Amino acid sequence: MKPIKTIEDPEAFKLLADETRRKTVFLLRAKEMSVSQIAADLNITPQAVYHHIKKLLKAGMVEVVREERIDHLIVSYYQATAETFFCTVGKTPRGAKVAKEQITTVLNALKKLGFKIEFDENKISQLVDIRAEFEEGKSSKKFEDKISELDEVDFLTKQTVQDFAETLSMSDEKFAKQQQIHKKFKNFLNSLVKNRK
Repeated sequence: MKPIKTIEDPEAFKLLADETRRKTVFLLRAKEMSVSQIAADLNITPQAVYHHIKKLLKAGMVEVVREERIDHLIVSYYQATAETFFCTVGKTPRGAKVAKEQITTVLNALKKLGFKIEFDENKISQLVDIRAEFEEGKSSKKFEDKISELDEVDFLTKQTVQDFAETLSMSDEKFAKQQQIHKKFKNFLNSLVKNRK
């Protein structure tokens, strides 16, 4: 199991909006389990679990780790493919739609935190573009496999290792560009806040 896995398909990470699938992934992060074991833990039917498992398999969030013959049946045991899934939206029409929905939700949440933010569809599109520009400069996939093999390092430290590795692998020019994009993002967010003193 990898510590972090990047998911770029918006349809794949929309699967986690379902509570049963989130609980299933959570269980399968801790240990490998069969459909009947998951069903017993979640107090739902094995048929319902199998329906969710099929979708999670297709999305690459769970995998079959072993199979066992019990009488005339072959029982599959599943495990999550990562401890944490990093969801990032690619530059597809479907990805842009999901990114816009996510940004809208985030901006509305900021309003609930007391920020006096005003935005429209155009501002949301601009934020999506700036974030995509920033994500393009990162190379998180480059180190995923190697970091997952560091058995002596705990999960939280693996995330820090990934951050450090990304920073170290950047050229000075690329790092400066990332800083510029980050500043552009901050300035744009600040422009949405009204009545700033």
